[in-house]
Amino acid sequence: MLDAAVLAVRFLQYAGAALLFGVPLFFVYALPAGSPGPRGSRAMVGGAAAVLAVGSAAAIAVQASVFAGWLTGESLGAVVTYMAFGKAALVRTVAALFALGLLLALPRGRWRWSAVAAAGAVAAASLGWMGHGAASEGPLAGVHLAADVLHVLAACAWLGALAAFVLLARGEAGRAQLHPALRTFSALGPALIALLVLSGLANTWVLIGPDHIADLVRSAYGRVLLAKLVLFAAMLALAAANRYRHTPAVAEGAPLGPVRRSLAWEAALGLAVLALVAWLGTLAPPGFGL
Repeated sequence: MLDAAVLAVRFLQYAGAALLFGVPLFFVYALPAGSPGPRGSRAMVGGAAAVLAVGSAAAIAVQASVFAGWLTGESLGAVVTYMAFGKAALVRTVAALFALGLLLALPRGRWRWSAVAAAGAVAAASLGWMGHGAASEGPLAGVHLAADVLHVLAACAWLGALAAFVLLARGEAGRAQLHPALRTFSALGPALIALLVLSGLANTWVLIGPDHIADLVRSAYGRVLLAKLVLFAAMLALAAANRYRHTPAVAEGAPLGPVRRSLAWEAALGLAVLALVAWLGTLAPPGFGL
């Protein structure tokens, strides 16, 4: 039961951070200045902030229960005071609540989305302390943690953009914004993918190393990682279809049905990847720490 709770709160934090950072960031760079966000965008980002705040606070409670065997004030204090995981979760909770306050208090416009995205970036970056990067030791420890943080930020930017695209593509009213947004994201997408690949390779080098590549298929960590890579490859195939087939079709006035389905599938695969990432963080990589 406790293991399921750990996985659930990890997934909620990854999903909440992806939306809280990636969606408002997308509205800043992909929509024209002064253009309102699509219908439902405020509710989506506000809901993500609330989910992230609750999930991060719950993570502290769950970790305290794991640490002491049951939840007590003393175990909660120990997690927040002495563990980097607890401190990062507390920062994440505060950042999410701050982002929610900005969303409610600031007037509509690019400045509001910029401020919310900045708070979301802090929350997303703190997820680096929820993975194996925070447990690294030795000369590559700093590189590993930095790669973890960059990996999380790039992934959140991509997944948040997908969620924003789903909102834009829901009705014909969003067609005028959809094509320029697709074109803008198509220009930025390769940089995000390159950052994901390079940071992922750095993480793999530290966690597994060349001496343990053969152990991938024999370990639970390796099998989950390979499943994640398969889903990532499927997302890349859908992203390529969006860029080279659906974006020109939308510009020519084609029905939005195909691009809606493609974006929905890519977003669904992204959620599945987040679930696997949440699971990976609880497994021991082959060779890590040896």
